[in-house]
Amino acid sequence: MNANLSNLLEKPSPPRGDGERVLVVADDPGDSELLSTTLELAGYRVGTAGTGAEGMSRLTEHCFDLAVWDAVLLSHLAHLPQAPRSPRAASLPPHPPLLFLTTCDSLHHLVPELGPGEKDYVTKPLRIAEVLARVDVLLRRRRPERQADRPRYGDLVLDDATCRARRGSRALDLTPAEYRLLRHLLVNAECVLSKEQIGRHVWGDFRANEAIEKLVSRLRRKVDRDPGEPALIHTHRGFGYWLGGPG
Repeated sequence: MNANLSNLLEKPSPPRGDGERVLVVADDPGDSELLSTTLELAGYRVGTAGTGAEGMSRLTEHCFDLAVWDAVLLSHLAHLPQAPRSPRAASLPPHPPLLFLTTCDSLHHLVPELGPGEKDYVTKPLRIAEVLARVDVLLRRRRPERQADRPRYGDLVLDDATCRARRGSRALDLTPAEYRLLRHLLVNAECVLSKEQIGRHVWGDFRANEAIEKLVSRLRRKVDRDPGEPALIHTHRGFGYWLGGPG
């Protein structure tokens, strides 16, 4: 086959995600299923909402890196609070980048929303390659900043921008207290932390030993869940806890 023709026939690989969380807000179940399935296959973690009110609630209570929002539900975005309410989302901007879904006939209604900021749109009927490309462009601007805020130990990686953690390819679903504890252990890796040190860092005051033991136990079940992975969180009896290689 002619080399030039071969190059033309070769399609570039579509962009892939790095575990970023994407919220799909669409009133059409078909669009919602198509987008959520495609984005998950592309390496994103996806949440969905079927109404603007539900989408607004999820945005203000949880951490998302991007929202794909049907323009027919646009009016609800005007009621988005100026600051996130969730402690886990406290470091995020008022809302993540927005990718709108719209028809060509309705585009003139959307244009005023496309001023300064991280906003873009795709038209219906949806073309998946275009959706993935626009999602990648919106998220690409944030990735360099997020990479700088990722403390790590081996295959354990924390993202301070979103208060989330991963071990290898596995996302860890942590509470705010669990994230604070894990980060404290990680930045003090190989060092034993007493229960008093942990309590004051996680809660800002003294807590009973039982509360700290329960918190460490919950965190350990999430971090060291898989039998094939070496344990990272260890107990030094009579002294406290530490994070590191096999103990």
